[in-house]
Amino acid sequence: MSTTHQQVLTCIPKQQDQIIKVTQQQVITSISKKQDQIMRTDLQQSLTRHHINPSELSTFQRLILTTDGTLTDILEAYMLEEVQVIKLSEELVSITHDILPMKLNKGTEVIARNILLRGRISRKNLVYAESIIVPERLDETYRDELLKTKTPLSQIWLEQRIETFKEILDSGKEPAKGLSSYFNIEPDENMLFRTYAVFSNRKSTMMITEKFPESYFTKGL
Repeated sequence: MSTTHQQVLTCIPKQQDQIIKVTQQQVITSISKKQDQIMRTDLQQSLTRHHINPSELSTFQRLILTTDGTLTDILEAYMLEEVQVIKLSEELVSITHDILPMKLNKGTEVIARNILLRGRISRKNLVYAESIIVPERLDETYRDELLKTKTPLSQIWLEQRIETFKEILDSGKEPAKGLSSYFNIEPDENMLFRTYAVFSNRKSTMMITEKFPESYFTKGL
């Protein structure tokens, strides 16, 4: 056997070892990334953008911020009590800027609605929500019940068999400021929030931002 052949054969095990080590490192890196990625990429990026580590949130806080489920139903299951809607304000206004996720142009008339979700038994305010609603995109029956009653959105959707799709646009945290009095917290304490658009018949009918104190819902499920 020539010297060249011997050198080649000698190199093969070393190359194999190097390939195995590289492959092992790739596997370890991949597993590490999966462990760090604890939820859907876009949702985790949204939280990270606001300096929120998802792993430091309680399970229920993560659920509220990232699920496309109806919040009223989720709260009732967690709190074991009925949740009622407390209307704070509701008025027809013209928007002062374009709202791209809803494909609304500046000057479009919308309904600006602010509410609290409150436990009927505990009388505790659980969530503050502000909505931008496009009345011309709503069915007349739905619009009347939404504006003239205190029925939760989820109940109206259920009763009228309205199919909806929700797209989470953003989530994060911010100081409570003027909302602090609703929750008996200090103005500089943080509130977690999520913003999502609601679509029906392929049209964006409303955009909702829901907020709650960072100190709420810290117990496990």
